[in-house]
Amino acid sequence: MATTTKQDYYELLGVARKASVKDIRAAYRKLARKYHPDLNPGDKSAEEKFKQVQEAYEVLSDAKKRQMYDQFGFNVPGPGGGPPPGAGGASPQDIHFDFGGFDFGGAGAGGAGGAQGSGTSFRDLFSQFFRGANAAQEAQEHEPGTDLEYQIDITFAEAMHGTVKKISFSRLDVCSACHGTGAAPGDEKACPTCGGSGQVTQVSGKMRFQITCSRCGGSGKLRTMCRNCGGEGRVAKVETLDVRIPPGAQTGSRVRVPGRGNSGLHGGPQGDLYIILRVEPHPFFERRGDDLYTVVPVSVPEASLGAKVEVPTIDGRSQVRIPPGTGSGKKLRLREKGAPSIRQPGKRGDQIIEVQIVVPKPEDERVRNLMKELSKIEPEDPRQEIFARASL
Repeated sequence: MATTTKQDYYELLGVARKASVKDIRAAYRKLARKYHPDLNPGDKSAEEKFKQVQEAYEVLSDAKKRQMYDQFGFNVPGPGGGPPPGAGGASPQDIHFDFGGFDFGGAGAGGAGGAQGSGTSFRDLFSQFFRGANAAQEAQEHEPGTDLEYQIDITFAEAMHGTVKKISFSRLDVCSACHGTGAAPGDEKACPTCGGSGQVTQVSGKMRFQITCSRCGGSGKLRTMCRNCGGEGRVAKVETLDVRIPPGAQTGSRVRVPGRGNSGLHGGPQGDLYIILRVEPHPFFERRGDDLYTVVPVSVPEASLGAKVEVPTIDGRSQVRIPPGTGSGKKLRLREKGAPSIRQPGKRGDQIIEVQIVVPKPEDERVRNLMKELSKIEPEDPRQEIFARASL
């Protein structure tokens, strides 16, 4: 059996061996457009290059096939772990495959509706290895669309009470000309290689194998590339959308909008749009979880004698009771006056109020006299305790 030297798949696509699937897909699309037969009519070398690029992409874009290729190169074992069809008793290490076609030895034999005496590509051999001889009957996989993220800023009030924001963003939508197929509408014909079946028959002695037609990729049809989308089936589109932000949102919260991401390839499902929120800080309310922390100043008489004072909340004014003898820094709690909970709808956190005692300025003579009188009535040293605690 004659063999030919084939170019390494990674070199063929111009990517590194550790390239991601995304990089491999981008390289394939670029080369496929460059060498597509519709854009290079009559150019046999471009048509052959296009087939090689297709073959390389089909192997490297599939995790299992890529793993086999990285491990064995062109010396891949056949279905079931043994040698490939027509290899006799040779071990995998002794077998070399020509990517331009592997001759099963059927001299002039062929199956009905199939290509007689044509070769089996490395891609087809992989299909047999992983999915059996009927792999050509499987439908082309519909690749789902990718998700999109969009960040917006909202005020603290909008986060507490909820709001609706209008956004404009760019996404890949289904091409209106080809409706996502990537082919020019109304311009298709049955593949002459497989007769429209999408499969060709390979013969090895008395054995026959059904494999995917390499010319039409198993679709059974030849189509002209859509000029509007370049064959991808998707085009960039700017879309405007009203997004509802629920009460209780905080920085880092994500709002999911189903089906508003990029459209999938070949009719694949659409991705989702995720709105990432950033809440502007507030000068009075500080959020910690679902609780809101505030600092409220009170006078010396209010702190000493006790009082009911009004404090701001996100719902308006509310009263809080200051117990007699309240010291500066004491924390009081207003239950269910905090932020709405995203995780538990209908529930709210608390508002924590830290008391800050405001000492009067001794500018008035009467105030100074009252302070002096107070120091005589209450001569206790408030710092006496700290020295006992600070002793070494």
